[in-house]
Amino acid sequence: MGFEKPNGKGVHEDDLKKALTGHVKEGHKFNPSHSLTEGDLGYNKSPSPSDRAHCLVNLIPADKIALMDDEVIKKMRAIRLVASELGIPQVVILTRVDIACPLVKENLRNMYLSKYIKEMMEKCSIKLGVPVNCIFPVRNYHEEIELDEDMDVLLFRALKQMVDFGDDFLKEMEQS
Repeated sequence: MGFEKPNGKGVHEDDLKKALTGHVKEGHKFNPSHSLTEGDLGYNKSPSPSDRAHCLVNLIPADKIALMDDEVIKKMRAIRLVASELGIPQVVILTRVDIACPLVKENLRNMYLSKYIKEMMEKCSIKLGVPVNCIFPVRNYHEEIELDEDMDVLLFRALKQMVDFGDDFLKEMEQS
């Protein structure tokens, strides 16, 4: 969401770049018809370190990687490259792995035994340019009414990595 083809939907690539650097005020509503400019109400002229992005997180459904539009991939790569230039760490959360792989649907503990999930992680790495060790497969809560430890472990692992990457980024910013 937000990376739709440029047909009046989604967020402008320039607005996403401005968000990474903290130039977009909290609560700003993005306009698909035009990009945020310096004179707009939602523009933050002097962002503080806390206004900046500390970690770029892409959510990608594992069952839809092969169907992703090239323009969406191109936009995601462009944002990722800007994040790299800014030193912002990046992760990918690979969702819906249970829908993508019957072995994982049968038992979530088969996640890292699944050749299909490994292939999806590698495809994702190649398409976006994010290292495989920064791609975290998770199963979404969508039908469950009880907590599931196996799902929680994967979700918390991904969350911990995001927080750790963000903390490391902040520490590096403070030292510079």
